[in-house]
Amino acid sequence: MAHGKENKETESSIDVKSIDDANIDNDNEAQTEFASYEDSRHEGRSGKGSRRREREPIEKEFVEKLVKLNRTAKVVKGGRRFSFSALTVIGDKKGRVGFGFGKANDVSEAIRKSIEKAKRSMIYLPIKNGTIPHEVIGLFKSSRVLLKPACSGTGIIAGGPVRAIMEAGGITDVLSKSIGSSNQYNVVKATFDCISKLMDARTISRNRGKSLSELWG
Repeated sequence: MAHGKENKETESSIDVKSIDDANIDNDNEAQTEFASYEDSRHEGRSGKGSRRREREPIEKEFVEKLVKLNRTAKVVKGGRRFSFSALTVIGDKKGRVGFGFGKANDVSEAIRKSIEKAKRSMIYLPIKNGTIPHEVIGLFKSSRVLLKPACSGTGIIAGGPVRAIMEAGGITDVLSKSIGSSNQYNVVKATFDCISKLMDARTISRNRGKSLSELWG
């Protein structure tokens, strides 16, 4: 009985130790996984016909930006089982943007899923002289994002998710402020709420039956 009790204590200590290891911050390891994924993509492109590709560079239809890559660990009997989640933003730099969130047991598969979802959820971003038409506030849960138009040469005054969305959509000058929760997924949703509230001058003039010159005065 005493021997069995000692075995139980040993097993419990091993489980606690493995759980503590699983709770360690995995941001650096997740970034390493993403770097290896990017390397594998470049290796896959090289090979047969690489000379032809060098002569004729292939232009991507969309700009892909990885906003967040997270790795979670589940402690099982045989060890730890890892799963990955990716939040990506895509855009054509001409006023179309979208975002997607994907989960998988592999980094490349999680990113692929998120990009496919982003392509299915693209919306129009009104652009006027490289900036947004007017000031707008977007809300999602406890996150709030403020976007303000800026004059030429200001640049994108934003951080993290908002910057990725503006660059993918083709915005060159904008002022922004994130208020409330800094959760990246919530900030992305709040930013897309801003975009959905933006009014397009061409659409408004068409609905009112006026030309753009008459609308702007």
